[in-house]
Amino acid sequence: MSIIPSIFGGRRSNIFDPFSLDVWDPFQDFPMASLVPRSELSNETTAFANTRIDWKETPEAHVFKADLPGLKKEEVKVEVEEGQVLQISGERSRDKEEKNDKWHRVERSSGKFLRRFRLPENAKVDEVKASMENGVLTVTVPKEEVKKPDVKAIDISG
Repeated sequence: MSIIPSIFGGRRSNIFDPFSLDVWDPFQDFPMASLVPRSELSNETTAFANTRIDWKETPEAHVFKADLPGLKKEEVKVEVEEGQVLQISGERSRDKEEKNDKWHRVERSSGKFLRRFRLPENAKVDEVKASMENGVLTVTVPKEEVKKPDVKAIDISG
């Protein structure tokens, strides 16, 4: 929850959170916005912003959790790019419209999503594991043990 009220149509974001995923559309609340065609890129950006992922670090690993309700593991891709970039992507399909169907409301998001995270140097990218259970994707990236520097005692003469 934001501690600063928003003046842009009730949208909330936390300006103090560097990981805030809100993407502000400056034309969203304009009365003429419906006349401006929205590009596919804009829709993908919205889907990108709506995919929430938690990242926690334990002594053994970096753990990423994403809520992906309604998706099967076959519809999600987990990849490591360029050695240190974890990429989670997928696509949620829109329900088929039947000829006799009358839709009253469509609120569930659909479309492609993509999130990238630069992993720290101590990540073992060759040992990444992913699992999906009850619509929650869990990606575990083990960490290398931090080698403690050898300390050698020096005798003081004199």
